[in-house]
Amino acid sequence: MSGLKIIMGGPRAMIEQPKIYVAGHRGMVGSAILRHLQRQGHTSFVWRNHSELDLTDQSAVRAFFASERPDEVYLAAAKVGGIYANQAYPAPFIYENLMIEANVIDAAFRSGVKKLLFLGSSCIYPKHAAQPIVEEALLDGLLEPTNAPYAIAKIAGIKLCESYNRQYGASHGLDYRAIMPCNLYGPGDNYHPENAHVIPALIRRFHEAKRDKASTVRIWGSGTPRREFLHVDDVASACVTVMKLDGERHRALQIGHINAGTGQDITIAELAGLIGRVVGFEGDITFDRSKPDGTPRKLLDSTRLLQLGWRAEMKLEMGLQLAYADFVQFSSNEGARA
Repeated sequence: MSGLKIIMGGPRAMIEQPKIYVAGHRGMVGSAILRHLQRQGHTSFVWRNHSELDLTDQSAVRAFFASERPDEVYLAAAKVGGIYANQAYPAPFIYENLMIEANVIDAAFRSGVKKLLFLGSSCIYPKHAAQPIVEEALLDGLLEPTNAPYAIAKIAGIKLCESYNRQYGASHGLDYRAIMPCNLYGPGDNYHPENAHVIPALIRRFHEAKRDKASTVRIWGSGTPRREFLHVDDVASACVTVMKLDGERHRALQIGHINAGTGQDITIAELAGLIGRVVGFEGDITFDRSKPDGTPRKLLDSTRLLQLGWRAEMKLEMGLQLAYADFVQFSSNEGARA
């Protein structure tokens, strides 16, 4: 019943649900969080799409919070993209993400929001962090250059939550939390041919190669980097788990953010082979070693979250099959709009 309001006055006590704002509710992660909360019986939500509320606009964000006054906030809105997008557009990746988190977190505080969950990324950790990566590795080394601007923005989001808790936790009852998932994928992903993350990018590439009867799919890098992947429905359940921790138990974790992962990783070459099989591509896979690999390995130590009883449920191959089905639906809609 954490976060619920009990209203007395009749023959029965009525329980009023917290009013929840999911920032980024139309994105892959935000929509998954919304689905998860709805399955749990939550019905009191507030949201705005980008055309209705630009989260980089401070005055608009403050006005929204002052008007709607949500009780809880899931901050899943962000500008995201794969290695190409991060290299090509570093300025908007740092600027927009800094503005979104600064505006939302500060406006939440100003409007009296006590509970907020900030969604970060495993790219916050040093490029050569010891594996698996513990939460304490933050700021313990140099970042991967290809996505450093995005990572710095996400680190700033963690520190914003920590700073507001430090200054206003005791006096205002603030409890702002942060979760750092590994690489995410699933329904609602971005399948842009240049800006997508690795799984949706590979799904599209193999699908188009199969459609065009191509003999070869060429992939950036050496194929040797290892990555950990988490289905978006699993990260949604992790987010809700962390948000619903009572304050005393959360403080007992003694950390400003918490990792969320499966504990298993795979090489990019192995991932490409798996996606090729799921899609039904029968040609060859080659690697363009002139392109950057990014961080050699990113495997999170999710011990703290696992000790809370959370477990990832989606196996990678099944998740990829579902992701491919989502892409087929996406591509058919894309074709209908063309």
